Amino acid sequence: MTNAPRLSVVLLILLTAIAPTLWGTTYIVTTELLPAERPFIAAFLRLLPAGIILVLISRHLPQPNEWLRIIILAILNFAIFHVLLFVAAYRLPGGLAAVVGAIQPLMMMFLIWFVDNRKPAQLALSASIIGVFGMAALLLSPSSKWDLVGILAATTGAVLMTSGVFLARRWRTDMPLLAFTGWQLLIAGVMLAPFAWFIDPPLLTLTTKNILGYGYLSLFGTTLAYVLWFNGIAKLSTVAVSSLGLLSPTAAVIIGWLLLGQSITGFALLGLIAVLGSVLTVQWALVPK
Repeated sequence: MTNAPRLSVVLLILLTAIAPTLWGTTYIVTTELLPAERPFIAAFLRLLPAGIILVLISRHLPQPNEWLRIIILAILNFAIFHVLLFVAAYRLPGGLAAVVGAIQPLMMMFLIWFVDNRKPAQLALSASIIGVFGMAALLLSPSSKWDLVGILAATTGAVLMTSGVFLARRWRTDMPLLAFTGWQLLIAGVMLAPFAWFIDPPLLTLTTKNILGYGYLSLFGTTLAYVLWFNGIAKLSTVAVSSLGLLSPTAAVIIGWLLLGQSITGFALLGLIAVLGSVLTVQWALVPK
């Protein structure tokens, strides 16, 4: 392969990597800017405005045979996943909540292996296993704050996101990228509306800080991030895309260290390095030579 096509792949990887990096900021935004203990409201206000924006921009209606798949993807990629994401964000330190996602590349490889009968590249498989050990090092760090509900929420969210990425690649149609992303966001937001209204405590007032937090998550952490993410899913290997998801815990840990003074030393630091090394190795292994 010539250098020019390979360079375009590398640039696409870097653009796709922006998405999980932005997601890594979700945890500090949730704990520092949003009202406490409102996962359904947070997910609803994150998804619905982003969906409306992208649907209005795309001005494309799915075909009748596309609706069921779009609804299923909306549930997996957005509705349930984002509620679990905010449950984990409220109950766990940011780095710990995000790093559970290190299991995603490994799950994706086994999913492709058993469903599509495509055996993963040995280097990519080994790197993903190292990523899981890195995750374990962070989880088992003495400084980690354990919360069973938070860990279960983060783990279930990782499983759903892996399934969503796998199906999004298999079910990708000729629908424009903005419409494909926007309709999933809009449907998920509508689904969450009654839960946000009846389950979470009402938002009696919104401070400037709250508005900035919700606005940032909707515009940057959702609208921009998911357009880049689904563009990467359409053009890159599903394993490579899942591996990039590990940048979310990396960003979360670094932000927590820089802004909140959350220490990361010793065994936990080695775990973080292992996770980041896993991402780089998987990308290197899967980029066409």
